[in-house]
Amino acid sequence: MKRMRLPISMLIFALVSILMVSCQGDKDGAKDAAREELENTGADAVATSANTVQTPAADAVPVGPTTTVTFAETKHDFGMIEQGEKVSHTFTFTNTGNEPLVLSNVKPSCGCTTPSWTKEPVAPGDEGKIEVQFDSKGKSGKQTKTVTITANTDPATTILTFTGEIQVPDASS
Repeated sequence: MKRMRLPISMLIFALVSILMVSCQGDKDGAKDAAREELENTGADAVATSANTVQTPAADAVPVGPTTTVTFAETKHDFGMIEQGEKVSHTFTFTNTGNEPLVLSNVKPSCGCTTPSWTKEPVAPGDEGKIEVQFDSKGKSGKQTKTVTITANTDPATTILTFTGEIQVPDASS
């Protein structure tokens, strides 16, 4: 019986190792799928449960009647940016519902991004704006940042994404 314990324990160890390695590969696949979904979002994107991410409970979700919002675009590419340069882009949206639209929070993914937005309620059919400013100081290479909007919509959150390629100035110049 003792002879069988060693091979069985080795078999179990091998199976556990294979499972651990295979699970790590799934994470990359999920990241790739999420990245592809973001890249394939059209210019006439509408916030839906399929293209938004739920935020932690700390973000207050408005209570009361909900409405719908349509963004002219949910992604923007700044292209090439010189390191240290500050760039900005304005995302516009339309309240396509029947209730006033209230943005309760606009939260950037990092401290290098500063948002400003329409603070007053947006009447049905009217437009609002979210301006994001990105500071490329200390950054290099391809950058992707997000801004999470919490509003009285269903779903309550919408994600805006922007990218840019940060060029580091040549030190010999």
